[in-house]
Amino acid sequence: MAELSTKSSAPRIVVTPPGPKARAAIERDAAINSNSGIRSYHIVAESGSGCIINDVDGNEYVDFNSGHAALAVGHAHPRIIKAINEQSKKLIHISWSDFYYQPLIELGEQLDSISPGSYSKKVFFSNSGSEANEAAMKAARWHTRRPLFLAFTGSFHGRSFGAMSLTANKPVQRRHFSPLTPDVTHVPYPYCYRCPYGLEYPKCNMRCVDFIEDEVLTKFHPPEDTAAMFVEPIQGESGYIVPPDDYFQRLKKLLDKYDIMIISDEVQSGIGRSGKWFAIEHWNIIPEIVTAGNTLASGLPIGATIAKEEIMDWENASHASTLGGNPVACAAAVQVIDIIREEKLLENTTRQGTYFLKRLKELQQKYPIIGDVRGKGLMIGVEFVKDQETKEPAIDETKQINTKCFKRGLALIVNEATIRIAPPLIITRDLIDAGLDIFEGAVKEVSSQVE
Repeated sequence: MAELSTKSSAPRIVVTPPGPKARAAIERDAAINSNSGIRSYHIVAESGSGCIINDVDGNEYVDFNSGHAALAVGHAHPRIIKAINEQSKKLIHISWSDFYYQPLIELGEQLDSISPGSYSKKVFFSNSGSEANEAAMKAARWHTRRPLFLAFTGSFHGRSFGAMSLTANKPVQRRHFSPLTPDVTHVPYPYCYRCPYGLEYPKCNMRCVDFIEDEVLTKFHPPEDTAAMFVEPIQGESGYIVPPDDYFQRLKKLLDKYDIMIISDEVQSGIGRSGKWFAIEHWNIIPEIVTAGNTLASGLPIGATIAKEEIMDWENASHASTLGGNPVACAAAVQVIDIIREEKLLENTTRQGTYFLKRLKELQQKYPIIGDVRGKGLMIGVEFVKDQETKEPAIDETKQINTKCFKRGLALIVNEATIRIAPPLIITRDLIDAGLDIFEGAVKEVSSQVE
């Protein structure tokens, strides 16, 4: 495995961030760019290598963010750089809607080989995860001639209008944007730490699955009009929520009863992030459609919708993308898959993820502010609470922990009262320990304030 980060001195803070150059850049940014982004902290990135981010003031951060879980093989992997350079010299754009080219074909074949199911498949390429989910909606409607969809509360499937209609994560993501695409019904996700029914697993007997049939399909959402259910095998934006082991088997049995397809949104969880090529594989489920994005091309814009061949039976020109499946992005994505195979990054993800969970659960025993620790592979959520009994979310405290980590050289993903840990799949034990030492220091300081 190429350990690009082991010689780094990171974390290394030479000036308290944001430093003078960073503050100047932030001021310029505020004057010209939309403020609709999240910007959890003020890293003004200049470069990156492996699992390290360098800012404009010379600070070095351990990267537990990986470009919002997009950089599977880390920053500036030499094979990715080489693939981008070589492809750029030959062909940057031609549009697969009208022409053929080798990187697109090769990537399609690669995705066929690693995605769940041994049947024949077809792939549609786009520019992002949102677009991949939009394409999945269209393909499902075309094939089934059914107009309705099911999705989960807490889900995030994108911000374009079709994908936003599936998303049910925060009001701010929908506020003032109605009307959305109609005919999507949301049901509770199996979030056992905060069960919407006030029950406990396994005594609940999977009430969340029975609810779909008893209260939705039977009463107001006709199953014969339902094309598919969108699922995140591990919910991303809600804090890397992992369902119980037998959940998806029960759900698949129910959906098969009504001939409703499963569309597995693997934009964040796919291409190795969970320790499997696709997270749905943890539960031995074969979905009819899988979507991918984020991690696929090491940060370059791309989306992929992978379906059973008979599902993509739509007619010529019914769906296309001028820039989707860009040759440079495809060449990079082919290398990402090869690197994960050759450097045994699925194994590294599982091994390092197990170590992460062990250390974090030890911290949970020491600091009552940590309410829940969960995850698979390098998708790990740490949820903070004001009180272990009431489980009141510690939103302000989580922000403080995130800020302290940032100022000491650790980049994380924060969402309400949960910090998500998603480093590149090449992460090494020394950098995990360095990052978790910073993390524990911040948790200890903020926890003492709560107590």
